[in-house]
Amino acid sequence: MISLNDKVKSAVEGDKKALEEIVIQIQGLIYNLAVRMLWHPDDAKDTTQEILIKVITNLSSFNHKSKFTTWVYRLASNTLINFQNKKLKQQVYFDQYEHQLQQGFSETIAYTTNKAEQNLLIQEAKIGCSNAMLQCLNRESRLTYIIGEILEFNSREGAIICNITPENFRKRLSRSKKSLHNFLHKNCGIINTNNTCRCYKKVDNSIKNKNIQPDNLLFAKDIKNTNLIKSIEYIQNEVDLYRSNPEYDTPDLILKEVRKIVSTNRNI
Repeated sequence: MISLNDKVKSAVEGDKKALEEIVIQIQGLIYNLAVRMLWHPDDAKDTTQEILIKVITNLSSFNHKSKFTTWVYRLASNTLINFQNKKLKQQVYFDQYEHQLQQGFSETIAYTTNKAEQNLLIQEAKIGCSNAMLQCLNRESRLTYIIGEILEFNSREGAIICNITPENFRKRLSRSKKSLHNFLHKNCGIINTNNTCRCYKKVDNSIKNKNIQPDNLLFAKDIKNTNLIKSIEYIQNEVDLYRSNPEYDTPDLILKEVRKIVSTNRNI
């Protein structure tokens, strides 16, 4: 099998097929990072396309001294952090989100009695809520937690991606883990069964407040997939909560648009 690094060399030499294969291989990595960083799939879609274009146009600057995926994550991380600034989105804080979580519990899901539909809504609540908690971390801390804890990059690779020293990466990761640990153990019923909050208890209130739109779900797509619901029973710590979330499929539109750019690009 041809390695990504070899495909990069071919693409830089003008091989359009190699370039398209690179895009296909990395688009999911970028999109999933973007969803976790930005929460909303529409924002993630727009930013993923922007990042892929940057990868294509800056491919010749890759020096092969690190893994290609590390280089891609580094480029993506810069774009994602700056995206937040351009959008001027207001920072959500843990105390604000805690207040939201403590409101509107329901012991049953009144919206529907269909079990499969209920499972889908519970998935939507669980994924949306866990990703929302990430937004309570500042941009740099959020990125560090995703890279170091969820994606499991070591401190050397993580430092390259975040453009800091390995020591600072470890310190920032430790602080981020502590913040999420404290919040989840205080509020999340999955992590701490002494807490009132459960995903199913938040469904009706989330629908009422339009945080969940049953006809336009953002995260849960497969009504037949109950693996996420079953996995909740086995979650023992906060990182398991995130790793149990499914990988998000990259929207087809992204690849279609990027293929147009690949076919006409002369400035790799």
